This record gives sequence, structure tokens and C-alpha cells, in this order.
Amino acid sequence: MATELVEVSLTEPAAEKVRDLLKNEGGTYQFIRVFVTGGGCSGLSYGMTFEEKTEDGDRIYETNGVKVVVDEFSEPYVKGMTLDWQESLMGTGFVVNNPNAQSTCACGSSFHA
Repeated sequence: MATELVEVSLTEPAAEKVRDLLKNEGGTYQFIRVFVTGGGCSGLSYGMTFEEKTEDGDRIYETNGVKVVVDEFSEPYVKGMTLDWQESLMGTGFVVNNPNAQSTCACGSSFHA
């Protein structure tokens, strides 16, 4: 499967964190999968997992040296999304900036499109 132009991007801090996590996993993971599932307090929830291979219909986007895989169902919901990594006194973790989200939950992992 060919790598495509960026539709889902990672900031450099997020890409660095993903590269560190992939290295620490010690497996044969090549990709981070970003996906959307039904549920959460706003209707849809984000998810991320490591993948060794892609599935039929997946798209691969490369951003800051990280290959991001998105399935066909999730793609319209995450198109144009930026994933960031933030560390602060209030918490540490990935932060999703999604132009498709009409509203989001305070937890940051649930949204309505």
C-alpha cells in the first residue's frame, strides 16, 4: 500500500513520543493506527493502537517520520486531524485537534461530528 499525502498529521512532539513508544514496545510494529468508534459521551471516540501490518481499505499517511494508518470508516472523521503530545502540570498525553468535530467532551477522547 502506498503512503499518501498527509491527511492526519502528528506534531513533532507527538511523532517523537510515538517513535519512543514503538521502540520501547520491542516488537515488529511499523504503524500507529488512529481510529474512531461509536460510543463515548459525545457519540464517537478516538482510539490508537500499534500495528504490524495494514488491512484492506486502509490508508497510510506519513508525518514527521511516523506512518499513520486509518481505516475507511474512520477516515472521514479524522481527515485533517492533528495529533499533539503535551506535558503539563494538568496532565500528560496525546491531544487531538480535529476540524471535523462539532463538539467535544471534556475528556478530549469523545466527539460529535
